[in-house]
Amino acid sequence: MRNSWWRPDPTAWAAHGWTIEIRDDELAEIAHQGHPIVRAVRAAVRDRGWQTVPASVQAVTATESSLEISLLHEGLGARITSRLRVQAEPDQLTIDWEGLNLIAFDTCRVGLVVLHPSNRAGRAVTVTHTDGTHESSHFPTDISPHQPFSDIRALRDGDATLVFEGDMFEMEDQRNWSDASFKTYSRPLDLPYPYRLEAGESVRQSLTIRLEGSATDAATAPEPGITLRAGGAFPSIGVEVCTAPSPVDPSPLGAFRVIELDLTTRAWAAALERAAADGLPLDVRLVTDGDTAVLESAVRALDALHVVRILAVDSRLHISDAATLSMLRAAQPTAPIMGGTRSHFTELNREQRRIPRDVEGLLFTTTPLFHTLDTEQLVESVAMQRLVAEQSVRIADGRPVHIGPVSLRPRFNNVATTPESAPAKSDLSEGFGAAFTGGVDERQSAPELAAWVIASAAALAVPGVASLSWFETAGPRGLAGTPAAEAVMALLAFDDGELLTGPSPDGLVWAIGSRRAGVDALLVANLDRRQRSVDVRLDTGTVATATLAAGAWARTELR
Repeated sequence: MRNSWWRPDPTAWAAHGWTIEIRDDELAEIAHQGHPIVRAVRAAVRDRGWQTVPASVQAVTATESSLEISLLHEGLGARITSRLRVQAEPDQLTIDWEGLNLIAFDTCRVGLVVLHPSNRAGRAVTVTHTDGTHESSHFPTDISPHQPFSDIRALRDGDATLVFEGDMFEMEDQRNWSDASFKTYSRPLDLPYPYRLEAGESVRQSLTIRLEGSATDAATAPEPGITLRAGGAFPSIGVEVCTAPSPVDPSPLGAFRVIELDLTTRAWAAALERAAADGLPLDVRLVTDGDTAVLESAVRALDALHVVRILAVDSRLHISDAATLSMLRAAQPTAPIMGGTRSHFTELNREQRRIPRDVEGLLFTTTPLFHTLDTEQLVESVAMQRLVAEQSVRIADGRPVHIGPVSLRPRFNNVATTPESAPAKSDLSEGFGAAFTGGVDERQSAPELAAWVIASAAALAVPGVASLSWFETAGPRGLAGTPAAEAVMALLAFDDGELLTGPSPDGLVWAIGSRRAGVDALLVANLDRRQRSVDVRLDTGTVATATLAAGAWARTELR
């Protein structure tokens, strides 16, 4: 965990026109003569449940043309020593990684991960396969539900060719998880996992970047300012119930309360009682293993409560497949029935054919820190949240979309290969839900998280999104006593107005507004590391200028 929002300035390394930022164990922002080529490269070690084994830097050695980082990947039952070497030449950069496994363990992936910038979307690429054949294609514009490219030996991306050695590589669209990247990685997902890595085994892989001409991929200057336009009703703002152990005080925060009831545990009735004690309308998600009697009992328990929508998902698939929705309908809930997933947009995107369309809305959650915990990822995810929201509205095809609860770290591991921890008691003395399965992040109480919430709302609130929710009411994943709670309250004040929405010019400054009775109220956020002044233009022709310190937000009104 980090004790501050931003890491110290990264170490820069340069040779023969190449530049790299060294961010702990990651080689970031790889460029040549100022032209970006690769977003990042790092050596990833995953355990049997896809959790990332922590990597610590043991030593860094640099010369005029080379760089070497010694790493120790240790934890989650793994211990691997490795060396990440960089060799620069005027027209070529080679990154070589070699790891030695010291303890036999089960893993889902060990090897290099290469991130391509999200601005590659729509750009032409030539894929060379392992048999030497070539495929001309494009990076996907819409977020691709499945791997856009597989069996990769090389990628011709503009004036650079990336050559991969040491395994078979494929690519996935990480925008599904709100990462600002496409990821090329080794060991195809259609091979069995987890697999055994024996003590004494070594792994060696490399990436070679060859320049085929003068790199021309210069960053384009963003459009100045932000333009907001009317976009229908302002989305309802909710918060998830606290999952921490008792005692927990009731909370009035939010226009509705999200509650996920895992019907495979004994604690679901107590969890519902805690949510109902807040006295707000309930957004209920039921997790079922197919036990009809328990599902019917849960639906009956909701009869006396104000439930605004209900979702049921299969406990293994995490989606509302046809069989699960049929069970829910048979239980005859009185609330509108949703379709979707209890996890990422990824599952909504991939499982569209398995989620019946005869529902009254779609629902999913998102978290920015699924693949990495860096604040850079947290900030970059906001622009991707807007892409996710826009694509989910297209998938919904006229039905309302409900997004959340957004959390910093995952609330549970939807790709776990072994059963996750769960409460054994019927009370909440040990907590429930994310208290057993989710991660805690110190940035939950950071002052900058308030600006991040405003920016997240500005990104997610596109026409067609009916509700948004963040975090929990209290506890280590909660809002109580944090600056982010003030941001949620500011959004709540817009709840019955007309939405004013628009994209960010650069992903760092954002604005969202509400129009009521001739008054336009705006919230503006700055996620940059420096002070920013931004003009916010409204569809009425009015312009507001906001000057914000780094990581700050502000409210303003225009009449």
